[in-house]
Amino acid sequence: MGGLTRKAAIVGAYEHPSRLTGPLSTYQIQAECAREALKQAGLTIKDVDGFMNAGGGFDTMYVAEYLGLQPDVLDTTQVGGSSFILHVARAAAAIAAGQCECVLITYGSNARSSQRAVGTGRIGGPVMSPWPDSFEAPYGSVLAGMYATVMSRHMHDYGTKPEQFANISVVTRRHAAMNPDAMYRDPITIEDVLASRLIAWPLHMLECCVVSDGGGALVVTSPSVAKGCKTKPVWVLGAGEGYRHLASGKRDWTTIAAAQSAPPAFAMAGVKHKDIDLAMVYDSFTITVLASLESLGFCKKGEGGAFVEGNRLAIDGDLPMNTDGGGLSSNHPGMRGIFLLIEAVKQLRGDYKGTPRQVKDCKIALCHGTGGMLGSRHSGETMILGRD
Repeated sequence: MGGLTRKAAIVGAYEHPSRLTGPLSTYQIQAECAREALKQAGLTIKDVDGFMNAGGGFDTMYVAEYLGLQPDVLDTTQVGGSSFILHVARAAAAIAAGQCECVLITYGSNARSSQRAVGTGRIGGPVMSPWPDSFEAPYGSVLAGMYATVMSRHMHDYGTKPEQFANISVVTRRHAAMNPDAMYRDPITIEDVLASRLIAWPLHMLECCVVSDGGGALVVTSPSVAKGCKTKPVWVLGAGEGYRHLASGKRDWTTIAAAQSAPPAFAMAGVKHKDIDLAMVYDSFTITVLASLESLGFCKKGEGGAFVEGNRLAIDGDLPMNTDGGGLSSNHPGMRGIFLLIEAVKQLRGDYKGTPRQVKDCKIALCHGTGGMLGSRHSGETMILGRD
């Protein structure tokens, strides 16, 4: 992707406040978010010449039509929950290449309203025989089960304790209590987590993401456009992507795509792990967080359990993480990567200044998304953002 450092800035970031949107269509959710994100920056839909959306094909074109866009650049890439981090990187690359100057990225989902299945049943749905899923999904090894397998493997190999995983949920809920839009805000304890219903051993219900409606939008522009915007620019400093394949017969279950995506992101940004003031890490399950932190390089392989103990990931800890409450407590409409970026942008701009939710002196943030399933094929997208 080449050097993207400070070649593009995020100037608008808006998250839909509702976790249950009712009759709103996904297009309506995206339109509302797009309007508000552009409004933040002092821009209009007429300024947009690039559009990106995880529709995975014609749906992105339909959304563009719905919004009244005729973009010079269109990207439909869908790699699961990390898609939007990839979109920002692709937007920055397109801007740096002179293909466009203002890229709008949107997402909308009514997963909760439509009561969409999330893969906890015995049957994984239709399976195409040529794919590796054919050896797993028909026998109940679907979404939650795959994550549980990675979690149990980590416990077996490294002695990671259930209490250590549970602490991730506890800290995240503490952050959700400061977010008025979060789906769940009541405090929980490690004991509460371990007493909650087992979903797929050793995963408990309070270690699994919520299912919500939601949406968001980001506006990425060239430096020249950013200068005229109403908001403080948040710069793309570095980005990397990675992919893992093959579930059946996998030898290394606990090294994930983050191990591939993180090194180029850090190298491009020219920063070290100690420079990160905020980490926004995909948290579909507690194991997603722990495995990500290890593969991102914040701790050594097998030391994730000790790393997440205590207060380290709290807003006043050494590495504040998921300060919006994350997917475990705030929202998870299906693909949560856009919300990692939105919260990082708000923290870097100082939107919460004067409140307990603001990370102190937040200058550099890392966002890492995971798409697909750990233990099977999945994507990892890492981005490092910074402010002036």
